[in-house]
Amino acid sequence: MKKFLFWFLPGSIIGALLIIGGRKALDKASTNEYCMSCHIHSAADMSWKRSVHYETQSGYRVACVECHLPPKGDGYLWAKGTTGLRDLWSYWTKDSASFDWNERGRLENARGHVYETSCIKCHENIFPLKLTKAGENAHLYYIQTKKTPDLHCINCHLNSGHYIEGYTHGSNTTFGSVSSAPKEIFSEPAKITDFDSFTEKIPNSSVSFKMVAIPGGKFTMGSPDDEPLRKTDEGPVREVEVSSFFMAEVEATWDEYLAFYKQTAAEGRSTDTEGLRTQKTPETDAISGATPPYGQPDQGWGLGKRPAISFTFHAAETYCKWLSKITGKTYRLPTEAEWEYACRGGTTTPYFFPGNPEQFEKSGLKAKLSRNDTAVISSYIIYSENSPSKTQEPSRVKANPFGLKNMTGNVAEFCSDWYQPDAYSQYPEGLIVDPKGPESGEEHVIRGGSFLDMAGRVRSAARNYTRTEEWLKTDPQIPKSIWWYSDCFNVGFRVVCEFDEKTGKL
Repeated sequence: MKKFLFWFLPGSIIGALLIIGGRKALDKASTNEYCMSCHIHSAADMSWKRSVHYETQSGYRVACVECHLPPKGDGYLWAKGTTGLRDLWSYWTKDSASFDWNERGRLENARGHVYETSCIKCHENIFPLKLTKAGENAHLYYIQTKKTPDLHCINCHLNSGHYIEGYTHGSNTTFGSVSSAPKEIFSEPAKITDFDSFTEKIPNSSVSFKMVAIPGGKFTMGSPDDEPLRKTDEGPVREVEVSSFFMAEVEATWDEYLAFYKQTAAEGRSTDTEGLRTQKTPETDAISGATPPYGQPDQGWGLGKRPAISFTFHAAETYCKWLSKITGKTYRLPTEAEWEYACRGGTTTPYFFPGNPEQFEKSGLKAKLSRNDTAVISSYIIYSENSPSKTQEPSRVKANPFGLKNMTGNVAEFCSDWYQPDAYSQYPEGLIVDPKGPESGEEHVIRGGSFLDMAGRVRSAARNYTRTEEWLKTDPQIPKSIWWYSDCFNVGFRVVCEFDEKTGKL
């Protein structure tokens, strides 16, 4: 018995000290000050102090670990251990100045380091008395579809832990009230008498944009079997002839799209030159425009000359109908054949400039490789290696042989064709004149790749398609919007104007 007590008592004391010490060490390592000793990011500290989780109504101040770790008893120790080891390794081996903190704060990445269980632990009642009707609908949708992997509390409450300048939660009724365009107001659209490039002017707005004359011709549509990184839906190659048309020099900008939104939003009501809602006018009476978006469609990246994003194929088509009506011309989305013909600009290689897609991708994957290996592609295309994970203004790149910018990269672009993986094989043998794609389908073609894509997806022949249901998966509205995507920020469009009797063709 004495021998047992000799070992048991000291062992118990040591065990108790280890437990108490371990708990104190765990508590110490869970303080905000300890977190910030490794996470050297002053902007995150400041944005946290401006958030609703810092100055709460109850006076309680939410700590880092209460969002970035699961609750205790729900995998807390394992998550803290693995996260701590990862963060220590990064602290010892990496330079915090090299991190793209804005990219890490995007919703797609934020979902990976904010725990849903931690949100629910504090917010047990998600139907409080003061919740709005829109909030009730959103929370009801969350409950009904909570097993959806991409559906997370921060889809709607991204700025709750860290304040985001300009962030809007819910219906954004003031969106588009300010534009970066100059204040010269156009009373008439451009008048066209010849097949030459021109600058279109949107009446009752200060917005104009360049349309490039694309002479008709023949080209080989699709990619040959031996093209690097080719996909099967890019063939078989077909000989195609397209008629002359005009195409926008750049993707439709926010300035252009907001001119449409201001004049037609709220179900057809127009605006005066200051952007204020007024009565309907005959010019836009037949066009019902977009309802207010949910949240911030530009993702906080900026408006102005950046390409407009987050809207649906339906919205893009309606924009073209509106533009046709107020200018007296025939504007529409390009066919897939017109798009590729304009993109190639007379070239037959993977890009409209020299380069091998495989080599560009290998170069991009080598983090420390000299950027000279991707200098050529980076001068023409905004893609995953030079985009900082967001859209850019067209001034960043050089034009293709036709004088068009960002035909590939920056944002992918809607085409009017229905998508079918075997669309090219459905055409008859021989020369195809002005093809318009399959007669029916469920999704539409998008072309060009985007700022998220690697080099292989921004080739001239690369094809893709809309994913309507997936791109509206986290839209909490009932019914879901027909105007705005909740989960797609990398697709836009550019307009085509037909060369017909309305534009000087005899």
